Amino acid sequence: MLSQRLEHRQVYAGAVGNVLEWYDFAVYGFLAPLIGKVFFPSDDPVASLLAAYGAMAAGYFSRPLGSVLFGHLGDRIGRKPALMLSMMLMGAATLGIAVLPGHAEIGAAAAVLLLVMRGIQGISVAGEYGTSAVLLVERAPADRRGLVGGWVMAACNLGFLTGSAVGALVSTLLGEAAMAAWGWRIPFFLGALIAVHVLLMRRSLEDSPLPRDGTASLPVLEALSHHYRTIGMIVCLVLPVAVTFYMCFVYASSYLVERMHFSTAQALDITTLALVLQVVVAPWAGHLADRYGRRPLMLFVTIASLLATWPLWWAMHQPSLAWVVFAQLCFALLNGIGWSLTVPIMVELVPARVRVSASGIAFNLCLGLFGGTAPWVATWLVTRTADDFAPAWYIMATAFLAFLATLRMPEMAGRPLSR
Repeated sequence: MLSQRLEHRQVYAGAVGNVLEWYDFAVYGFLAPLIGKVFFPSDDPVASLLAAYGAMAAGYFSRPLGSVLFGHLGDRIGRKPALMLSMMLMGAATLGIAVLPGHAEIGAAAAVLLLVMRGIQGISVAGEYGTSAVLLVERAPADRRGLVGGWVMAACNLGFLTGSAVGALVSTLLGEAAMAAWGWRIPFFLGALIAVHVLLMRRSLEDSPLPRDGTASLPVLEALSHHYRTIGMIVCLVLPVAVTFYMCFVYASSYLVERMHFSTAQALDITTLALVLQVVVAPWAGHLADRYGRRPLMLFVTIASLLATWPLWWAMHQPSLAWVVFAQLCFALLNGIGWSLTVPIMVELVPARVRVSASGIAFNLCLGLFGGTAPWVATWLVTRTADDFAPAWYIMATAFLAFLATLRMPEMAGRPLSR
């Protein structure tokens, strides 16, 4: 019983950092209109909002740098030191946003400093997710690696939900005037407190032993030169879940409000319900992957995505709220299973010498090039083709690539990891 409690404590200490990463993402997105007015004042509110979202994008653009930095640290020095550093950077940057003077106090320097803070957060996110996934899956028993990976993904979704809830709660309690003046800073202060809690929890986190064949002098270069095929396979496997997440929970939410004439509250409620389902599904899917294998479940996700995306996209274009909720929940179910599977897969396919580097490069490359750009691509496709179903065809194309990659993927469930 004691060893089981210790194991649960290790999983919590390793995964809880992802709560903060996605908490920050949700809080910034929720408060972007207010942040835009503080740091990018303009006579045109749309221009201010676009500038705020541009600062948000800085976090995505800095992710490749984070992959290189934390991949090197995680593979050369150890997973735990890299995780401690990533959380210190995230906590410092989140606190920095909370106390940062606005344009009215220091002029254009406020916008520059906000971009710097967002860049640091992006670097931290790149190190946190990949490194925590590697450490937890490495430390897990062979027959529970999928379950542990599922909890990592559940933590991400829980952070997103927490960020949205905190932003909405503070806004409701303070009112619009106080929220615009200073209340928007409170969620970021809470984020800094979460970072302190994570750091305290991680002091007792057990690190993975160094590889038996020694560490690579330049893990990133070794990963790119010797394991590029595996990196490409991981990119293809992550591709449909990354694109589907941003397509369904970012692009579709805006589409429901602007084109389908649902209220903003209805769109947010649907997204919240779908994210709750993903939190529940992720550990359950990881458990099934331990029992039946990664490939069978991944084949189910990819084939189901190929067959069901078009009908579900049709359902999302119906004026009935019930149809839209049904479609979003189906997408959330498939996405939750797919996300949870990619966590152990990207750890199991790569040797220990370059595990943090290779998995981090693959994951952040996929999210940076395809996931984060999915709403923009969807908008461009619909505009160019005049076909509202163009995003569905894009999701199906990514699912087909993942299907081909799954056919070539070795089954690693229950097998010892390479040391």
